Amino acid sequence: MGVSKFFHELKTNASPKRMFKALITDNHDVLPKVSPSIKSIETVEGDGGVGSVKLTNFSDGSHFKYMKNRLDFLDTENYVSKFTLVEGDALGDQLEKICYEMKFEDSKDGGCIIKITSEYHTKGDVVLKEEDVEAGKEHAMGLYKSCADYLIANPHVCV
Repeated sequence: MGVSKFFHELKTNASPKRMFKALITDNHDVLPKVSPSIKSIETVEGDGGVGSVKLTNFSDGSHFKYMKNRLDFLDTENYVSKFTLVEGDALGDQLEKICYEMKFEDSKDGGCIIKITSEYHTKGDVVLKEEDVEAGKEHAMGLYKSCADYLIANPHVCV
């Protein structure tokens, strides 16, 4: 098994608290409203805390059908989360899992800087194609930007 590690940053105009809630703790309520490709998100194991597993179902016509993420670490005071994509067609036949760490930090202008570390754990001697990783990153960043826009347009959400 090989491990490839990537780091990304995204600046948004929404606060760290609101982005953390929208993308991590309240994603089941927010993300299906933000993205037409997400049909639903539900907790299928656990109570929503560390160790819980959430199932994301994608809409018909989406590139993927579903994925399951396990919450590995949650710090609601410092807005840090670690989770692992453990199942789903996004893993394909080349990936065993993808581990993520997301940190939501204050920016000087009142917005948020999202710092994302991704570790791709491949099966066997598989070598990841950079374009595949880049495509996944672009999709995720688009979702995060849409989420921030939704929060700005709806100031009562995730307060």
